[in-house]
Amino acid sequence: MITVEKLIKQKGTEVWSVSPEDSVYNAIKLMSEKGIGALAVVQKDTLAGIISERDYAGKVILQGRSSKETKVKDIMTTHVFHTVPEQHIDECLVIMNERRIRHLPVLQDGNLIGLLSIGDVVKEIIKDQKYTIKQLENHISWEENY
Repeated sequence: MITVEKLIKQKGTEVWSVSPEDSVYNAIKLMSEKGIGALAVVQKDTLAGIISERDYAGKVILQGRSSKETKVKDIMTTHVFHTVPEQHIDECLVIMNERRIRHLPVLQDGNLIGLLSIGDVVKEIIKDQKYTIKQLENHISWEENY
């Protein structure tokens, strides 16, 4: 079973973040530059929330707000589900599916050490399943030859 820790080491621990006081415009601009769908919102080295494209669409665009005038703190999600390095990624997928979330911060001793997307998790699970299938095929082939 693949752990969050292993996936984070492969993916890298760089986490893009903004402050609650930043404008939504700057947050969306950073997401666009980095090609990501969410940012951690960090205040005084502590995870304060998360802001996603979904937050932007539902709380700025659809409400006719200005992204340059609206602060991240006004639209960010503050009730954030998270994971820990020891957790298995299949458990993360269950959390993401049940909670209908696409991003899961990784906390270790209260410190933000990574941010997983549902794409990261699904890609790793598929890679692991392909490896298992290949091993089974090799075993079957070996059995047929002996």
